[in-house]
Amino acid sequence: MTQSVETASAAATATEQWLTAFQNALTARDVDAAAALFADESYWRDIVSFTWNITTVEGPAGVADLLRATLDDVEPAGFRATEEPAEADGVITAWIAFETKVGRGSGLLRLVDGKAFTLLTTLDELKGHEEPARDRRAQGVRHGAHRDRVTWAESREQEAAELGYTVQPEVVIVGGGQGGIALGARLRQLGVPAIIIERNARPGDSWRKRYKSLALHDPVWYDHLPYIPFPENWPVFSPKDKIGDWLEMYTKVMELNYWGSTTAKSASYDESSKTWTVVVDRDGEEVTLQPKQLVLALGASGLPVVPEIPGAEKFRGDQHHSSAHPGPDEYKGKRAVVIGSNNSAHDICAALWEAGADVTMVQRSSTHIVRSDTLMDLGVGDLYSERALTAGVTTFKGDTIFASLPFRILHTFQIPVYAAIKERDQEFYDRLEKAGFDIDWGVDDSGLFLKYLRRGSGYYIDVGASELVANGDVKLAKGQVTELTEDEVVLEDGTRLPADLVVYATGYGSMNQLASDIIGQDVADKVGKVWGLGSGTPKDPGPWEGELRNMWKPTAQEGLWIHGGNLALSRYYSLYLALQLKARQEGIPTPVYNQAEVHHTE
Repeated sequence: MTQSVETASAAATATEQWLTAFQNALTARDVDAAAALFADESYWRDIVSFTWNITTVEGPAGVADLLRATLDDVEPAGFRATEEPAEADGVITAWIAFETKVGRGSGLLRLVDGKAFTLLTTLDELKGHEEPARDRRAQGVRHGAHRDRVTWAESREQEAAELGYTVQPEVVIVGGGQGGIALGARLRQLGVPAIIIERNARPGDSWRKRYKSLALHDPVWYDHLPYIPFPENWPVFSPKDKIGDWLEMYTKVMELNYWGSTTAKSASYDESSKTWTVVVDRDGEEVTLQPKQLVLALGASGLPVVPEIPGAEKFRGDQHHSSAHPGPDEYKGKRAVVIGSNNSAHDICAALWEAGADVTMVQRSSTHIVRSDTLMDLGVGDLYSERALTAGVTTFKGDTIFASLPFRILHTFQIPVYAAIKERDQEFYDRLEKAGFDIDWGVDDSGLFLKYLRRGSGYYIDVGASELVANGDVKLAKGQVTELTEDEVVLEDGTRLPADLVVYATGYGSMNQLASDIIGQDVADKVGKVWGLGSGTPKDPGPWEGELRNMWKPTAQEGLWIHGGNLALSRYYSLYLALQLKARQEGIPTPVYNQAEVHHTE
């Protein structure tokens, strides 16, 4: 949106006045004056820069509390706009930068009637520990003639031989998917010795081993990893094996210490030495690691959920969870029943139908459906697309804009988006409902992303399977499964579905399940539930948390961190988790403000 010179000048003046007043109040340690610059309804989201936490405070009272607790330690200075502020619909938006005693930060400010409505502050780098990028990049070679020359390859071989054996890592990352890899890359650039352990043999195997039709449903602009974006000719939606190969390449190019075929057997924390003892099985060899920090990068989910159904032991066909589905090829002409109606269920149904199977989907509860093309246009196109890039919205800006929207009010921004999606694709939804498919839009009509944040399930981004359901090519049955016979799936209303194959697309449990196998149930309970906002909506029990539970920030167990999420969240928050770990390695004081309470253990 363009703005007139007069509007731009007014926006710049208002922004400068606010930032000057804010900085003056901070310098004077006048907490009340700083808090008075925020509207009665206002939100300050801080990512590490002031709080060494990821937390949101609300209203002037919340701002005052944050500042009273942090000002003397942070010593914030230099608040300024970094580009021309913009005004639209009475809201001034300004990109900002600032410094603290230990680092440099940036953020996004929104002003309404001269007062802050939202403020995002993030720590971008630590002074004296900047990444070796651009004009600080490494030389890469030692010029001249030297009898003691050690080549790059020799140096890497020595590091690989020593780290974890004669030299202990600062950080051990359990989980070598996109989350662990992204964090490993950040730590490498910050000079933090880290080992990534992964039970699969090769980076990317967690993608390669899934069902053959799996592909990313998010667009390429949303999915870049740190430092190395996808090339400009990369497909919009990446097939699983292509992603697997990219992750393997990335791991090698970014020089990560990646231990494949390695399983974490146990981890215990010594309070006196502030050190973990992590016992791993490295391809048959037991190795004991002693890092200061342990990161669980196991995704946002835990073990596959397979319902206990009477008669399952009698079933003569194949039955397995979607995570173990081998693909459709051997089921041509077979009768397949897929239990579930979210992403994996739709993908598997479509692939089985394409292979010539007779497919029935069992919908047990309503599902949110959104067509991929429409979501790309109306849902994420302003932040992640060629259109966004043309408008100057880089991946970093897109990430920052989204991060600047407080979770408390995020649904109010999403509701009109999904109303527009519903209106555009009304005929599509009418046909699905006519076929008997139960559709929902979330409890407050806020759509897909809030469902993802609140519960991590309950939706499908349609890339074609919904059409098969709408036209009857994939049959639809509804209700709970009560029994399996030798060759049937029986529903609660007595419906009997002949079956040679049963696929349980029934989701995953909490990450706490996986965590407890490594750190023990007592520590897992101490840390509590992972993911969710405390929204009080289905599968996301209250009270309100304000941020995602336990993600990318200090947990109730010292030295234990949780990292994960989709590619975009892993990319964005890996920086802030890496900076927290680097600060602790360097002995920089990290007083945590507003440590989250634990309300749920699973």
